[in-house]
Amino acid sequence: MADTRNEDTDAARLETMRPNPAWDETSYADAVDTFASLPDDVVVKVWGGDWCKDCRKQLPDFGAALEAAGITGDRVEHYPVEKEADGSKTGPLVGEYDIELIPTVVVERVASGDRVAEELARFVEEERAPIAVYLAEQFDDRDV
Repeated sequence: MADTRNEDTDAARLETMRPNPAWDETSYADAVDTFASLPDDVVVKVWGGDWCKDCRKQLPDFGAALEAAGITGDRVEHYPVEKEADGSKTGPLVGEYDIELIPTVVVERVASGDRVAEELARFVEEERAPIAVYLAEQFDDRDV
């Protein structure tokens, strides 16, 4: 797969990933610590839409959690998604990652040398826990 990391343009960024300034890091210390301990070859891929109610509700807190954990810059990839009249989603890598609902967040170890990219965890809109908590719990169940 080609390198699809975001350029430094607003067009490739999700406004909804701007960290929520009122988010309380101490209430989510375990999740923040888990994200902070991820190796440098792990990236967070976020599909969402600034038009999407669920994204506007969930992504600012997730952006704050990533910022608190030091997961920033090219370790966070934004993939803006549009909704077609039939409800299907279109946008970068939507088909390749089977994105049907947003927000969707995929945490992945990047390909290197002979190693292929490896999906470590996935959050999809309908989960009942906050994104950072849900993903951190998935990491607890595996050796990252």
